[in-house]
Amino acid sequence: MMASDFSDIEAFLDGHPDLFEEYLVRKAKCEHISRWMREHQAPKVSTAEERRFPAKDPALWPANPDALRRRSSHLELRRNFARSKATTAHRTYDEHASFSQQDPQSSMRRRALLRKASSLPPTTAHILSALLESRVSVPQYASTATDHKCRLRETNEREFFLELVKDISNDLDLTNLSYKILINVCILVDADRCSLFLVEGPAHKRTLVSKLFDVHSGTTIRPSSNTLNSNEVQVSWGKGIIGYVAEHGETVNISNAYEDHRFSDEIDKLTGYKTQSILCMAICNSDGEVIGVVQAINKNPTGTPFTEDDEKVLQMYLPFCGISISNAKLFSESRKEYERSRALLEVVNDLFEEQTDLEKIVRKIMQRALTLLQCERCSVLLLEDIDSPVVKFSKTFELMSPLSNMDHDISMEKLSCSDWLINNSIAELVASTGLPVNISDVCQDPRFDAEADQASGFHIRSVLCVPIWNITHQIIGVAQILNRLDRKTFNDADQRLFEAFVIFCGLGINNTMMYNQVKKTWAKQSVALDCCALLPRIHPQMLSYHATCSKVEVDRLKAAKIPLSSELGIDELHFNDFSLDNDAMITASLRMFLELGVVQTFKIDYEVLCRWLLTVRKNYRTVAYHNWRHAFNVSQCMFAMITSASFQDVLSEAEILALMVGCLCHDLDHRGTNNAFQAKTGSALALLYGTSATLEHHHFNHAVMILQSEGHNIFANLCSKEYSNMMQLLKQAILSTDLTLHFERRSKFFECVLAGKFSWTDEKHREVLRSMLMTACDLGAVTRPWEISKQVAELVTSEFFEQGDRERSELKLTPAAIFDRNRKDELPALQLEWIDGICKPLYQSLLKLNRKLQPMVEGIDANRKRWQELCASNEHPHDASVNNQRSEHSQNPEAVEARKESTVKPAENTKMGLKGHQV
Repeated sequence: MMASDFSDIEAFLDGHPDLFEEYLVRKAKCEHISRWMREHQAPKVSTAEERRFPAKDPALWPANPDALRRRSSHLELRRNFARSKATTAHRTYDEHASFSQQDPQSSMRRRALLRKASSLPPTTAHILSALLESRVSVPQYASTATDHKCRLRETNEREFFLELVKDISNDLDLTNLSYKILINVCILVDADRCSLFLVEGPAHKRTLVSKLFDVHSGTTIRPSSNTLNSNEVQVSWGKGIIGYVAEHGETVNISNAYEDHRFSDEIDKLTGYKTQSILCMAICNSDGEVIGVVQAINKNPTGTPFTEDDEKVLQMYLPFCGISISNAKLFSESRKEYERSRALLEVVNDLFEEQTDLEKIVRKIMQRALTLLQCERCSVLLLEDIDSPVVKFSKTFELMSPLSNMDHDISMEKLSCSDWLINNSIAELVASTGLPVNISDVCQDPRFDAEADQASGFHIRSVLCVPIWNITHQIIGVAQILNRLDRKTFNDADQRLFEAFVIFCGLGINNTMMYNQVKKTWAKQSVALDCCALLPRIHPQMLSYHATCSKVEVDRLKAAKIPLSSELGIDELHFNDFSLDNDAMITASLRMFLELGVVQTFKIDYEVLCRWLLTVRKNYRTVAYHNWRHAFNVSQCMFAMITSASFQDVLSEAEILALMVGCLCHDLDHRGTNNAFQAKTGSALALLYGTSATLEHHHFNHAVMILQSEGHNIFANLCSKEYSNMMQLLKQAILSTDLTLHFERRSKFFECVLAGKFSWTDEKHREVLRSMLMTACDLGAVTRPWEISKQVAELVTSEFFEQGDRERSELKLTPAAIFDRNRKDELPALQLEWIDGICKPLYQSLLKLNRKLQPMVEGIDANRKRWQELCASNEHPHDASVNNQRSEHSQNPEAVEARKESTVKPAENTKMGLKGHQV
């Protein structure tokens, strides 16, 4: 547009004032009106006497009042404001805050400065980048207060000074207070820019921290404390001009900053701003201690140095600032103490609300610790054995703060898992010494395991770890918090508060453990009463609750002649499970132990062995299937596999003894119901052992109690190491009859065997093989001749139907097909599914290891054919096509496990599937 066009427009507006006024009302902005009023306001003229201070108050002001009056010229002030608005320097606080979203060039300039900062040394670059990042968008704040101060300065210097004091006296928010102080200092000394640094940290490690940098008198925004906490600028104590003033308490007034060796021009290089004069002065509290430093840069007009009058005015004003800052800090500390006290009371309330679940109470305490201490992560690690000199953690609780800003991709689900990889080196140290550890920089501490930190993917900067004590002052675990959210280190106040939290944590853990112990004690008593009611008699000298045999029975067995294995038929893989009576099964058991050579090898007392066998038999209940006969048949199957299939050549004598004892004891005190039934009814066994492998744990513990009873320890002549190893093997053998564990292990075993990678020298391979042998013997009836296998199936069906009747009557549930006597016609098809999905794959894999097990696989095939015939001839609609479909489906182990509700459910409840393999 040409200049003549502007003249025409201006002439038009002059001729139409009404139209111009209407346009102005509709379109003009507030800042335009304010600027117009400032520029057109006539300066007020006042005499020197009117601006002098009252004679009655001479001590309050400097001897030469003209010094203040010279700085209060309205015209000069207006020029200073105009210069501040027009400057091209980028140190200005509000330029980046107000215009970063509107002006693309400002955003580009800021990114360029940050790129430039990245080329500097790491420490300097970090500080300067944080300095630039601290200029963020913040809420608008009206300039009315600043304008009012400027007008007061012109008219009444006394009122002006009192206004500055009053402005800061009632503000208890430290960030807002700092902002007001800087604005007032800029006006007092006509500074272009001002910064405020506050002293933080203990006496031996003090630093100067600034949340507000380069505020000028024209700033019309107030910074938000929430947006600036993460971008503080720190200056080391005694370093640079600011550090020097803080350390010595002296005032530094420099007319040319570049001539002073303490000055660093790095910020000027980054921003393009030229620092000339500096006035730096300490702020002290009422005790004379330095609590902060204020720095004014470049007195206006540009090039003019700060004067002695500036120093005197600032010396008068800063004591009021020191009082206000101290009050704000006291108020902040009191609020923190209030919040901490309230948090501790809430923790106490949590303890009273929840004392039954350990994980719930620990997680509640960790959540409150994360919130109050403002850290990224909290962990609680509990010791496995508080009396052991070796530190080993049994349980770990992890919690991540949702406010944590992580630079890596780690899911919250992974972080909250108790088995997530963590750095335990510090935790182990605290657990062993009982002393708290507070590390501000783990990279500089030799006690920290840097390799574990890298492997975890979570970078640890600082650690605070304290021990957890129980009521008897024993260490039961440790608690640790990692990385404050504001990237500071944990101070003494944090440690005291965390130790208070941990006291409550210890109380909560102790109370919960005591509650669980009471529950277990009650469960043991219930199991004992149950056993006493069902078993014929209890030995008068035994404290345990199982039945024992009589001396007469032992003497009779000792005197009995033990037939050979060939006479008893126990060396055959196709043994008749019903060929021996109860007493014959005891003598046959003795023959198996003698023939395997374990009696001689481990120096087992013959009378003790007889007593142990008789007591084991007495501790089996008179249920339809899971009774003493089943235990003997499983042990006979193991004996036949060891002797006939030559497993005796590859298994050690200790393994053979553990397997034989495990077979005889694997169903001790079985109640005729499965694990799922124990969980559904909330039985004493479920409370005592949990819902995982409930019965298997009970069988093992029952076996241990028999061994520990007087005159029953067949392992008495083993040395300590051999005894410990034997008990471990026995536990593995009995627990492996849990089909859930079998499913976890069998896939890898099958793959290993089929690939020809099974190693007899690998202990893990041998352990899995022993588990597979236990399962194969437990399922042994499926390999017997048809008449025997079918008879066993009828016993299993009878026991299952009794459980189904109880589920229907007591639990008001509809039992699964295998337990429902009203659906007995479906059982042949389910038996086919069981054979194809569970049994046959197991025996075929064992056959790959030992070809002498071929008769067992042939027995399975023969029995499957008979079940197929029954299924085809069934009166109900189970035709051959349906049966073939079921058979093909059951060959997939995953499919068998998935169809838990309609089949034998092997993975859900072990005794229904594992013990009920015949239907």
